[in-house]
Amino acid sequence: MEISTFYMSPSTPFLKPQKPLNQIFFTCKLNAPFQHFAFHRPTNCSIHKTCTTSISSPSFSSFNRNTYRFALLKVRAVTGNAEESEGSKPRELAQTLQLGAMFGTWYLLNIYYNIYNKQVLKIFPFPATVTAFQFGCGTMLILFMWGFRLHPKPKISKSQFKAIFLLAAVHTLGNLLTNISLGRVAISFTHTIKAMEPFFTVLLSSLFLAERPSLWIVSSLIPIVGGVALASMTEASFNWIGFGSAMASNLTNQSRNVFSKKFMVKEEEALDNINLFSIITIISFILLVPVAILMEGIKFTPSYLQFAASQGLNVRELCVRLLLAGFCLHTYQQVSYMILQMISPVTHAVGNCVKRVVVIVSSVIFFQTPVSPINSLGTALALAGVFLYSRAKRLQPKPKVA
Repeated sequence: MEISTFYMSPSTPFLKPQKPLNQIFFTCKLNAPFQHFAFHRPTNCSIHKTCTTSISSPSFSSFNRNTYRFALLKVRAVTGNAEESEGSKPRELAQTLQLGAMFGTWYLLNIYYNIYNKQVLKIFPFPATVTAFQFGCGTMLILFMWGFRLHPKPKISKSQFKAIFLLAAVHTLGNLLTNISLGRVAISFTHTIKAMEPFFTVLLSSLFLAERPSLWIVSSLIPIVGGVALASMTEASFNWIGFGSAMASNLTNQSRNVFSKKFMVKEEEALDNINLFSIITIISFILLVPVAILMEGIKFTPSYLQFAASQGLNVRELCVRLLLAGFCLHTYQQVSYMILQMISPVTHAVGNCVKRVVVIVSSVIFFQTPVSPINSLGTALALAGVFLYSRAKRLQPKPKVA
C-alpha cells in the first residue's frame, strides 16, 4: 500500500494558504490505481475522520473535487475567524481599559470641581460672576483646542445656530442655578435634589413630546421623589433658595434635553458631541457676562478680592481655585461627551448615577458635613430610584420608525 501526498494548487485564489499549515492526513480509499492519498489540512479543522469513497477512475469526479475544495475553504474560514478572535481580544481589553480610565477621570474631575467650586462660593458669594468665569475658562480651552488643531473646527449653518442658541441659553441658566444652590446648601444636598432629573424628564417628555412612560419608569420615580423629600426634611443646611434653585436647575437641564429632540437639526448636518458642547460653552460665556454685570456688578476688584481673602483664603489661593474649578468643569463635561460617543445613553446615565454617589460621599468626607441616618436613607433611596429608572429605560421598547 503506497501513500502519496496530494497538494491542492496554490494558484487557486480562495484556497491559497496564507500561513504554513500543519500536515494532517485525510485518507480516502480508492479502487485503482491509488490505494490512499493524503493532503495538507490545519489541525483545528473540524474534519478529523477518515472518509471512504469508491470511485471507478483515478481522476476525481467534479463532485468530489468541489467537496474537497469546500472542505479546504471551510478550514481556511475557521482558521481566519480564530486568528481574528484572538487578535480582537487585546483590542477589546485596550478599549475596556481606556473606557475605565475615562470614567475614573470623569469622576475625579467632578469631585475636584465640586470641592473647589464650593470653597470659592463660600467666601466669594457671587454665583453669576463665578459661573461666567468658569465659562470663560472653558472658552479659552476650546480656542486652544481649535487653534492647535487638536479637534477640527465646526462649520455651522443658520438653522444649526438657531437650535444651538436655544440650547446654550438653557444650559447657561441651568449652570447658574446649580451654582446658586451650591453656594447656599451642602454639596451632598444639591446633588440629592438633582437626582430628581428623571422626574422632570418624564414630565416634560409627556407634555411636549407626547411620550407615554412605561409602568416600570413611573414606578422608578416613586423612590426618587420619596428619597428627595425625606432628605430635604432632615437636611441641616436646608434653605429655600438653595432648594428652589436646585429644583429649577433640574427643570432647565431637562428642558434642554427635550428641546434638543424637538428642535433637532437634520442628521446629515449634525455636529459631533465635542464641537456641539464647545459652541454651547462659548455662547453661554457671551450670554452670561452682561447678565453677571447687571446682577452683581464687577466683582473682580481689589476690594472684593481682599474681602474674600479675609474669609479664609488669600487672593492667590482664591484665583487658583477659581481657575481650577473652571478647568475641572469644562474638562469633566468634555470627557463626559467623549464617553457618550463610546457607549449608549442608558449606560451613560448609569455611570452618571454612580458619579453622583461618588461626589456626595467625597464631599461629605472632605467638608465633614453632618448627615443624619434618615438623611442618608433619603439620599440612598433617591439614588437607587435613579438607577432603577436607567434600567427601566433600557427595557422600554424603542419607537418604531415609519
